[in-house]
Amino acid sequence: MRRNLFGGLLAIFLVFALAACGAKSQEDVIKELDKKMEELSSYKAEAKMTLTTGSEPQVYDVEIWYKQPSYYRVNLKNAEKEQNQMILRNDEGVFVLTPALNKSFRFQSDWPKNGSQAYLYESLVKDILNDSNASFKATKNHYVFETKTNYQNSKMLPKQEIILNKKDLSPVSVKVMDTDMKPLLTVEFSKVEFNAEFDKNAFDTEKNMTRAQLDVPTIAQEGNGTLEVMYPLDLPAGVEPVEEKEIATENGKRLIMTFGGEKSFTLIQEKARVLPAMSTPSFIKGEPVDLGFAIGALTDHSLTWSYNGVDFTIASNDLTPEEMMMIARSVQGTAIK
Repeated sequence: MRRNLFGGLLAIFLVFALAACGAKSQEDVIKELDKKMEELSSYKAEAKMTLTTGSEPQVYDVEIWYKQPSYYRVNLKNAEKEQNQMILRNDEGVFVLTPALNKSFRFQSDWPKNGSQAYLYESLVKDILNDSNASFKATKNHYVFETKTNYQNSKMLPKQEIILNKKDLSPVSVKVMDTDMKPLLTVEFSKVEFNAEFDKNAFDTEKNMTRAQLDVPTIAQEGNGTLEVMYPLDLPAGVEPVEEKEIATENGKRLIMTFGGEKSFTLIQEKARVLPAMSTPSFIKGEPVDLGFAIGALTDHSLTWSYNGVDFTIASNDLTPEEMMMIARSVQGTAIK
């Protein structure tokens, strides 16, 4: 009886010992991630991105392509709004394409090396490797990291939770959180293919604009049609609306809102003009920034973006880049003009 009891306890001890030996530490996983990045030549991924900064969640489909050494193609699409934008990096530079407007911007930029990118695998791994204070836990099928972010507005979005698949270290989900640890941006990956193959034109600017326009037709010009005016729902402390002015233009109406108080800025919005087919990309001295629902162009004193057939510009000598991005993400309140 005693022998059987001892044998049973020994068996249980061995099971736990073997389980403990098989459990990987945070250091083990980090070493594997480091090795994974050294061996990674390319990947394709599909994900659903949800932005919850406004009154209602906005959901977007994201398709990500990457090929060594620094070729990127990120396609961002909201089917309901017919909003489609693409960010490309190739030998010619960094481009943001808006196919529905025949519009493209070219940046002299280090994107995506200049900050965290929630849908880029190597960016997530970099954030994990660079944060010596990252928290870590292992579940049955996943590794869960909580790290600091490297966003331009990292004061407002300081933390992120990154979940990786134990089997191949592929990304499962990312939650980017505000100072109250509330998720404002969530990316859920549905498909990841490492070391994927691409055709020779996969990252070509012209070819990608043409392909994208087959999915999202060019917006029809409506002349003096109505403008669904958007209002910012979040303003910096001590800032309030001052004036709203409407100007007639060849393309319809331009609305100019001024805000003042402790800081001042101007918000301009007007119907977007569809450019002639195959127009030359406009060069911008600034950085492409991910607003969640659109890709904007950020300079020292302005932020411009296109959304749902409308061009927006925030201009200010007082606002920080973080504040401009916060305001842009909140421009969702509407009234027909």
